[in-house]
Amino acid sequence: MVDGAIPLRIPHIAGNSELSHRIINNRQKLTEDHLSSTLLTSDGSVKRISEPVSAKIAINCTTQNHTASSAINCNFETSYLIGPSTRVQSFLSHSISDNTKRAYRADMEHFEATNRVIPATPHDVANYLAEMAGQYAVATIQRRLASLSKAHRTLGIEDPVKSELVKSTMRGIRRMHGIAQRQAAAILRDDLFAMLDKLGDRSKDIRDRALLLLGFATAMRRSEIALLNIEDVEFVSKGVLATLRRSKTDQEAQGRKIAVPFGRTRHCPVGALKAWLDLLNQHDGPIFVRINKHGQISKSRISGEAVSFVVKTRIYDAGYDPLPFSGHSLRAGFATSAAQAGASSHKIRQTTGHRAEASLARYIRDTDLFTDAAIGRLL
Repeated sequence: MVDGAIPLRIPHIAGNSELSHRIINNRQKLTEDHLSSTLLTSDGSVKRISEPVSAKIAINCTTQNHTASSAINCNFETSYLIGPSTRVQSFLSHSISDNTKRAYRADMEHFEATNRVIPATPHDVANYLAEMAGQYAVATIQRRLASLSKAHRTLGIEDPVKSELVKSTMRGIRRMHGIAQRQAAAILRDDLFAMLDKLGDRSKDIRDRALLLLGFATAMRRSEIALLNIEDVEFVSKGVLATLRRSKTDQEAQGRKIAVPFGRTRHCPVGALKAWLDLLNQHDGPIFVRINKHGQISKSRISGEAVSFVVKTRIYDAGYDPLPFSGHSLRAGFATSAAQAGASSHKIRQTTGHRAEASLARYIRDTDLFTDAAIGRLL
C-alpha cells in the first residue's frame, strides 16, 4: 500500500439496491472514451467534467495502486478508472504533512475495525461517536470525526458529519465528558537548571545539555529540535541565529529565524551548543544524533520521540516524577517562564511562532495564576 494511504472500501449500499444497481450499470458505461471526461457520483449518475479524474480521487496520490482503495489516496480499484497525472499525484502527496497522513490512516482503520464503511450515514456516524464516548479523549473523537468528514468530502459524496444528528451527538459528548486536554507539565527555568546541574562531561551529557538549552531557548517542538541541521545555526556576535525551515504551522516552509542570545547565567545555550558541535566535529547534517551506550557518536539523526526520552530521563535524574513531562515541556516552560519574567507577549510569540495571543495563552501554564493574583491584595 502507498505510504500514507487510508484503507477504505466502497461497499454495496445496504438498504438501497436500486442505487447500487445504478452505480454498477453506470460503471459499465465508463468506456475508454469516457475516462477523461466523466465522474461517477455518489448517487449513481455519471457526471461530465472537464478534466481526467478518478471516481475515488482522494488526496495523497503517489503511485497507481490497482489493489488497494483509499480515502486519502488515489483509488484504482477498477481497471476502467484512471488517476491524475504523475505530477498532480506528487503535488497531492505533499499537500499535507506525514503526521496528518498517519492520523488519517489510523482514524480510517479504526472506523473500519467497527465494521462500518464509507459512505456512512449520519446514523452510522452518530452511533460510532456514542461508542467512543467515555472510552477515548474528546480530542481524539473530534479528530476521528474530522477524518471521516475529510474522507467523504474528498470522494465528492455527501458528508454525514455536517448533519444535525452528528453535530448534536458531538455537542452532547463534549458537555458530558468535557473537552479539557491533558497538557505536558512546563519545565520552568529553575527546573531546567536542576536538570542541567546533574549533567556531567560524557558525550551524551554534552549533547543533552545543548538539546535542553537550545530547545528551551528557541521554544521549538520536539520534531523541530530533531530536524535541526548544522547549516540551520549561525554563530553571530550576539549569540546564535537558528533557522526553523519548516514547522507545524508553516507547512509551506517559508521559514523563520529565532535569536538565541548569550546566556547571563552559568547555563548558556550558545556555549552549550558550541561545545557539542566541537565534539560532533561535522560541517553539515543533523545537529542532534544518536549516541550508543559506549559513548560512540553516530551520524544518525535522533527522532522526536528521542527528544521526549531525553527530557523524561533528565527530569527524573533531577528528582522529579517524569510522568507529566514530555518533549513539549521545554516549549511550554519557555512561554511560562518568559511571561513570569515580564517579557511582552509580542516578544514571546516572536520566539514561539504563535500568530495569535489566544494560541499563546494555552502554553502559559497555571503557575502564572499566582502572579499578582487579585486575592493577594485582599488577604
